[in-house]
Amino acid sequence: MSDDEQLLDASSVAAEQVATEDEDVLKTKEGAGSNEDEIDEELTDFGCLGSSAACNPFKKFHRFLILVLICLLSFGSYYCYDNPAALAPQFKNDLGLMGGDYMLLYSLYSWPNVFLCFIGGYLIDKVFGVRLGAFLFGLMVTIGQLIFAAGAYLNNRNVMYVGRFVFGLGGENLAVAGNTYIVSWFAGKEINMVFGINLSFSRIGSTVGMVTLAPFYKAIAPYFGDNKPHLMGSLLLFGTCFLSTIVC
Repeated sequence: MSDDEQLLDASSVAAEQVATEDEDVLKTKEGAGSNEDEIDEELTDFGCLGSSAACNPFKKFHRFLILVLICLLSFGSYYCYDNPAALAPQFKNDLGLMGGDYMLLYSLYSWPNVFLCFIGGYLIDKVFGVRLGAFLFGLMVTIGQLIFAAGAYLNNRNVMYVGRFVFGLGGENLAVAGNTYIVSWFAGKEINMVFGINLSFSRIGSTVGMVTLAPFYKAIAPYFGDNKPHLMGSLLLFGTCFLSTIVC
């Protein structure tokens, strides 16, 4: 066989291999398109427009909405967590919480979380699952803040302490659930950036509380006269109703 014939045979074999690879790629794309169509049909069966970017879990915009909801978990929790710091003079002057009594509001949040985060993580993994776990821990945050506001309204520091303890039972475990959501939705994608954004929103929640609660206090103070405990309780309840409830 001459050199020209050998070169022609080699070229033919190479062309056949390229054609085969093109067919495989085409079949793969067709299969992926078919799978996407099936997914769209399944989503539509559940009342969801699968072609909508906001509704299709395989679209980036859907993950962006998930990120917003995760950040709201942290925002609402930390807004309420730093209520005592944002209203420190009012807690001391209106409710008589001085020194160690005031610091106990933070200690009662921290003490249960020395070990309860381990238990909360186990419950999310083995018992509740992330969806139910996030809901239950978010509910505990809201209930704790409600009890805390009721204690301020009644000028009963023991009730306030119970509220902060219940708040602590849910607060850090809620953060564990949020981190689980992040790993579930963003692993292998933008996970490090999302962790950073979520942490930033936690601090934004604290900062917004620091900036807004004192002006709110001054704005509504004339309506309560000298009844400072009712003023404090109503203000803390406002924080619960309008911001802490987004946790759930």
